[in-house]
Amino acid sequence: MSYTALARKWRPKKFSELIGQEHVRRALVNALDTGRIHHAFLFTGTRGVGKTTIARIFAKCLNCETGVTAEPCGVCAACREIDAGRFVDLIEVDAASRTKVDDTRELLDNVQYAPARGRFKVYLVDEVHMLSAHSFNALLKTLEEPPPHVKFLLATTDPQKLPMTVLSRCLQFNLKRLPAAEIASHMRHILDQEGIAYDAAGLKLVAQAADGSMRDALSLLDQLIAFGGGRAGEAEARAMLGAVARDHVVRIAELLAALDPAALMKGAQALEQFAPDYGQLLDELAGLLVRVGLRQAVSDFEGDEVFAPEVIERLARALTPEDVQLFYQTAITGKRDLPLAPDPRSGFEMTLLRMVAFRPAGVPAGDTVPVAAPGAGEPARAAAPSPGETTHGAAPGSGEPALAAASSPWAAIVSTLELSGAARQLASHCALIARQGAVVRLALDPHNQQLRTPAQEEKLAQALSRHFGAPVRLEFQSTGAGGETPALLAQRASQQELTAARRAFEADPGVQGLRERFGATVLPDTVRPVK
Repeated sequence: MSYTALARKWRPKKFSELIGQEHVRRALVNALDTGRIHHAFLFTGTRGVGKTTIARIFAKCLNCETGVTAEPCGVCAACREIDAGRFVDLIEVDAASRTKVDDTRELLDNVQYAPARGRFKVYLVDEVHMLSAHSFNALLKTLEEPPPHVKFLLATTDPQKLPMTVLSRCLQFNLKRLPAAEIASHMRHILDQEGIAYDAAGLKLVAQAADGSMRDALSLLDQLIAFGGGRAGEAEARAMLGAVARDHVVRIAELLAALDPAALMKGAQALEQFAPDYGQLLDELAGLLVRVGLRQAVSDFEGDEVFAPEVIERLARALTPEDVQLFYQTAITGKRDLPLAPDPRSGFEMTLLRMVAFRPAGVPAGDTVPVAAPGAGEPARAAAPSPGETTHGAAPGSGEPALAAASSPWAAIVSTLELSGAARQLASHCALIARQGAVVRLALDPHNQQLRTPAQEEKLAQALSRHFGAPVRLEFQSTGAGGETPALLAQRASQQELTAARRAFEADPGVQGLRERFGATVLPDTVRPVK
């Protein structure tokens, strides 16, 4: 008994049976309904998305014995013969095997003759980009001004190779890759009709492997049914596609959350017995992280049939959103770099180590730099001296000028001033000596005298007047007395943060693992604190 492949048996025979490609279906249906039918159509898109299928349905609509219609009857002689591929007025040409100009001229010699049986003579040229330059030239005049009884339907996976002279004479429709969810849904419908048992997760894996092609998906589904002995199960799909069980993917994600490089490497080495496709394994890990990220960002995210909701929930609590983003980015970058690795396994392991090593480590409690941010309005001014008060430079503090109110009153004042550019630079390189009435005495380092100009002094005086609520006059001394400036305080705090970051990076377990296993060397100048 002969068997018809699913891709052929379930090939759409009318526009209403098409899966996806609504933008193409709508345009063609409207053209047929209104009678505004162009003489040349170009269908582009990757393999298996429906280019020739749509062209055949369109030819059927043009030649159905009930009339030109968007819904061919499917039972008349023309419809049945087009479905069977033996309609005399539908000339299908494989341009890949007929590239010579003589072949094209022979084909076009019969264009002038009326159709033998149908209403239109339809030329369906598949992989039209394979024609030679001379063949395109021979086709061009006919394509521009064909007889009224001729329609050209061209299909290609590579429209960039077509001459602009051809493209400009056709209505072009770009068919899209089908979403994996839509492919899986159609496969479920087919298996329900065929009475074949299946696992939804297994169909999801096949749909993802099809990469947007419905034909590829149905071919893989045929293979899966044969592999599974008449059943499309998840375990069979993973074995056929070379994918490891999803429990192992979840285990890798849990070890990443634990930030234990030794256990992570043991988990990765345990996968070797399954002979996995490491690129696909990184894909699945990235897919899991996408679901975890969605669960963290969208409280009512329900997940899908691939990973259980409780697994997603558990990982969403174990991983920070920052870690999810870092691990995801590293996974997809690692897949791209796999061909450059000495072997796929070492590339996969290095990708996992990179996830742990590049994770920003928290600053240890003993190295934390204390900062006190001023509040809005009055709390920031509370550190400023009162109008009749004499204030001497404070001891060096830590933190940037905007955050140093606890250790430097002048730094706290500067952080609240409405200054920018050179005027703020001038204020940051000064130290407050004293304020007596309307006079504010500042010490300016001799190395920064170029910052002191009449215009910048005026801007600083106006800003201080607004701050104190009374006019002030500035007096400068070119000495180092008066304590550290806000700029020096910020420099000291930055150096402390850098030292703490380098110390934390050196102590990170991932970095230590890279050193022990691969002899890695840390370049101190490349370590920067995370802001």
